[in-house]
Amino acid sequence: MESTPVEIVSLLVSPVHAFEGRPSDGPRPDPAWVSQPCVEVRAGLGLVGDRYFNQRAHRDAAVTVFDAAALDAFGAPDPLRTRRNIVLRGFRVDDLAATRERPGAVFSLDSGDGPVRFRARRPANPCAWLDVSVAPGAFRGLRGRGGVRCVPLDDGVLRLGPAELTVLEHVEAR
Repeated sequence: MESTPVEIVSLLVSPVHAFEGRPSDGPRPDPAWVSQPCVEVRAGLGLVGDRYFNQRAHRDAAVTVFDAAALDAFGAPDPLRTRRNIVLRGFRVDDLAATRERPGAVFSLDSGDGPVRFRARRPANPCAWLDVSVAPGAFRGLRGRGGVRCVPLDDGVLRLGPAELTVLEHVEAR
């Protein structure tokens, strides 16, 4: 098992989808673009209060985890603008995603209330909206660095601040 100290820099629980229509029209106002001090995680369901919580189509991808370092090339804008649920600093989370050769890793995050395990699934590929919400060029610049979609395996709580990320299971390519 490989453990890494990280910092949880942003926690987003958004009850509504802000990106509808065309990016040139801009996002609709979203009252939830505020980082939460803590979030409740429910196994197999997602983050309590989030628009993807307990949605059948999103059960294997209800939580997105993102590496804040990917934003540094864009002047380090507010990580909430990525619309990713959990933004960390200190670990390249994109490496946890499933590929054709291997399933995604199982990892845990512990911010002081006990570890919460996640199964990394597919990459959270960037979309054209990131050129509007983050910075011009973010759509192309974040390819391969858009984060990872995950399914939570435990109930628990995550908080902003120092945390420990532990990779529990990473099946190597055969």
